[in-house]
Amino acid sequence: MAVDQLSEVLDFVEVRGLLTGGLAATGRWVSRAPVQDPLKFFAMVSGSARLTTDGVGDPVELEPGDVAIVNSRSWLELEGGTGDGPPHVIVPEAADPQAGLAGADRHTDDVVIGVRVDLNQAGRTLLLQALPPVAHVRASAAAASSLRTSLDRLFDEATGDRIGSAFAIRQHGQLLLLEVLRAYVDQAELPPGWLRALTDERLRPALTLMHNEPGKPWGLQELARAAAMSRTSFAERFRTVAGMPPVTYLNRWRMLLAQRALRDGDVRVGSLASDLGYASESAFSTAFKREVGVSPLRYRHRVREEQGDVTAAVSPLAPTTAAAAAPIEVRLP
Repeated sequence: MAVDQLSEVLDFVEVRGLLTGGLAATGRWVSRAPVQDPLKFFAMVSGSARLTTDGVGDPVELEPGDVAIVNSRSWLELEGGTGDGPPHVIVPEAADPQAGLAGADRHTDDVVIGVRVDLNQAGRTLLLQALPPVAHVRASAAAASSLRTSLDRLFDEATGDRIGSAFAIRQHGQLLLLEVLRAYVDQAELPPGWLRALTDERLRPALTLMHNEPGKPWGLQELARAAAMSRTSFAERFRTVAGMPPVTYLNRWRMLLAQRALRDGDVRVGSLASDLGYASESAFSTAFKREVGVSPLRYRHRVREEQGDVTAAVSPLAPTTAAAAAPIEVRLP
């Protein structure tokens, strides 16, 4: 698995995991709620439950340590426990998203935690395209050996009421997301796209060249040679795995780099165009607008306005109330 390149991409798109709540219950229980975030995952700390959501036929059976990644769904239902009579209805806490975990005992209760995956615009595009409506990661699989540890640490911080818990929850949420993606990559047949490409060992040498020197005009012959394949075999495999030709991947990788540079620094557009291999500032601006939908300077202005809004917002542990994100126009690998 191309760990370094995956870490690079996750860093560029600012992937963060933020705890948005949880529940602890005994006996028969059910919890229904709208899903207001494009990407969210639910982890079964202890006990078991059945997850149902729109667009998915059979319920997903969650066992201890399992995680379900919910991608662009509008509602979900979690149901668990045993016993006679109607199930106890658990209503998610809007005022205090961690209230449902108060007094949770992993030895006796069914315990579920929900984590919102907070992404910038590029990150939402990348992950939403790379994952199915519901991705079920099983803790019993060999690839998920570290998943349980990360989940337990997150649970301990969410219920321990210790100083610095908000900071720790954000860090553990990120690590848990990484463990979930690692385990999912090893357990599932990935659809064509950036995540599958970054985990393909045969393409890794060619991808390394493009990632390390994005400003170089890489040709099909050079990339195929690096992968020890013929031009035809390389081109066919790259399209099958990545869902696009190598030159398209390279151009979109350049756009991802450009967005980070414009978002995080004050680099001049002309200098950025040269670094990324464009013959002129005009050529770069045209390519950027075609992929992102706005000019480089307009993108920088818009993103910094949004960052200002986020800085002025309430605690990151507050529940999300915004409607599901609108379709993203930017197209990335």
